[in-house]
Amino acid sequence: MDGQGGDDFVYDEATGDWIAASEAAAKAEAAGAAGQVEVRDSVGNRLADGDAVTLIKDLKVKGAGQVLKRGTVIRSIRLTGDDQEIDCRHESIKGLVLRAEFVKKL
Repeated sequence: MDGQGGDDFVYDEATGDWIAASEAAAKAEAAGAAGQVEVRDSVGNRLADGDAVTLIKDLKVKGAGQVLKRGTVIRSIRLTGDDQEIDCRHESIKGLVLRAEFVKKL
């Protein structure tokens, strides 16, 4: 594919599209400069350390014998480096890790 455009194309697994290799390199460099994985909530909003989120469904908490109800507000989250997990604290549960797909940014 190095014909007329002068650039190779690579498959971007995140978007499912073929993009120019130079564009892929720029994305990788930008991600490396940021130093963290991009974490998005259930509706696609980007999450950052210190954000407040609300639960979008009732969740059973393993090991605590509790259920966190939909609409519960969790303040001051921390990113874990995994693009699907956030570390947070609740009044009755310490060391709580939630999946980003179950929260929505306030």
